[in-house]
Amino acid sequence: GMVQQMQSVCSDCNGEGEVINEKDRCKKCEGKKVVKEVKILEVHIDKGMKHGQRITFSGEADQSPGVEPGDIILVLQEKDHEVFQREGNDLHMTHKIGLVEALCGFQFTFQHLDGRQIVVKYPPGKV
Repeated sequence: GMVQQMQSVCSDCNGEGEVINEKDRCKKCEGKKVVKEVKILEVHIDKGMKHGQRITFSGEADQSPGVEPGDIILVLQEKDHEVFQREGNDLHMTHKIGLVEALCGFQFTFQHLDGRQIVVKYPPGKV
């Protein structure tokens, strides 16, 4: 047969090397040395940020005694928009016009992503 020797974390002390009586344990963490808490991180998405771009919150991951906390990294995923298509730093949109508008000129208004109302004017006689 085969004999294998392994090391594993002690189930009694969880690898701490000491056992604290239940009556002496911290009431808040119950002797686990860490507590769960909810923290709200505010994320700012700036104009022009690209698909796949990363936003890093340094040292905001889970914490444990004696261990440096890791980072939380958010990766942006750009969604298609019903009006605009992105090409690099530019936004494109399609607006269909008829022959009358092409010959006589036209004007239309649309709402930009930042909420501004943009007016597009095309004078008559340019075709």
